[in-house]
Amino acid sequence: MAADPLSPAVSDRICKHMNDDHTSAVLAYARHYGGINEAKTATMRKVGPEAMELEVDGQPVLVPFDHVLSDSEDAHRTLVAMLRAMPRPDDA
Repeated sequence: MAADPLSPAVSDRICKHMNDDHTSAVLAYARHYGGINEAKTATMRKVGPEAMELEVDGQPVLVPFDHVLSDSEDAHRTLVAMLRAMPRPDDA
């Protein structure tokens, strides 16, 4: 199956999936990559080639990627890798 270009529709699909099924991951992105350690709520608003846009406790937060995303598969791999790169609470 070919990957989809990172269009606004694909961004919407990724955000809906993350906000519906992976709320703890979105909050973890806000805390770790957004630097908002005390974040209470986070929603993924957009995934672009260079960054994801979150809304954290009602404020916009831009989380840049380490490379320019090429397509939906690259976005998936990158979001998963970012999550796996975070320290787990029991690693401290």
